[in-house]
Amino acid sequence: MRIPKDLIEAFRNEKVFLLTTHIGPDGDAIGSCLALAEALKSLGKAVFVYDRDPVPECYRFMPGCRTFRSSLGRIMTKHPLVVLLDCNSPDRAALTGYAFRKTAVIDHHETESDFGDIRWVERSAAATGLMVFHLVRTLGVQLTKSMATNLYTAIAVDTGTFRYSNTDPDVLKAGAELVEAGARPGAISEHLYEDWKKKRFELLVRALGTLDISDGIAFIHVTRDMHEKTGTTESDTENFANFPRIIDSVKISVLIREVDRGRWKVSMRSKGRVNVAKIAAANGGGGHRNAAGFRITADLATIKKVIRKAGGAVLPDL
Repeated sequence: MRIPKDLIEAFRNEKVFLLTTHIGPDGDAIGSCLALAEALKSLGKAVFVYDRDPVPECYRFMPGCRTFRSSLGRIMTKHPLVVLLDCNSPDRAALTGYAFRKTAVIDHHETESDFGDIRWVERSAAATGLMVFHLVRTLGVQLTKSMATNLYTAIAVDTGTFRYSNTDPDVLKAGAELVEAGARPGAISEHLYEDWKKKRFELLVRALGTLDISDGIAFIHVTRDMHEKTGTTESDTENFANFPRIIDSVKISVLIREVDRGRWKVSMRSKGRVNVAKIAAANGGGGHRNAAGFRITADLATIKKVIRKAGGAVLPDL
């Protein structure tokens, strides 16, 4: 993995950093920020970690997660190097309207913008956490147990715990090194998949009850009313989009979650070469080939129609 020289120089020479990631952060975003922050602090840097949204409950086992700030305060007056991880535009990181002295992007999404004075975008990388793993090693920083835990979690989340097609030799070698450095695969997997609150499981049951399958595309949805009845929040739907993909006939799995009356967030997952990033991009969103999403204002029937029509164009890629 080739890291841009200007990025390495910036991390070595800059003194103050603001690390940030996309709103509604997932395990890859959180783990990448936390591991890089710890690495930079070990080099004597001043580091701030920001996300507008709180860390979802399912990721609060990750070391250092409480260091995330939900507001910038006076950080910008320190003129930091602003580093976007696991996203590539300031609006995705809730940074619209701010002026930046210098910016860098570390990302692996298929859809991208031209933002960033320094850009390192590896669309073939399984996870941003994998990129950070190589960056930390290049900076000569010794992996700690907490860094290893965060990076292992980041990589595990974006590879389906080493089950998805993006699991290549580099991913497995990195995983082995992270385990040697102190990451505990069993404990991490238990936190990710076997530590749900009962109310979250009840929400999943309700969501699966809406299952609608046709032409290889499976839909489930979550409404605000379902959240209210189960006492759950948006973060409790993490990973829901993956469940219908278990069905052998399903090539695209879609979770449609109500954000506000008439406004929905669409999360798509796919198998093999089916590129849902194309569907997302056509609707103003983005993501990866097998995991992407967008937001839309419409009714459920219209949203399904839009996805089915766009899905007809990508399903022949099989």
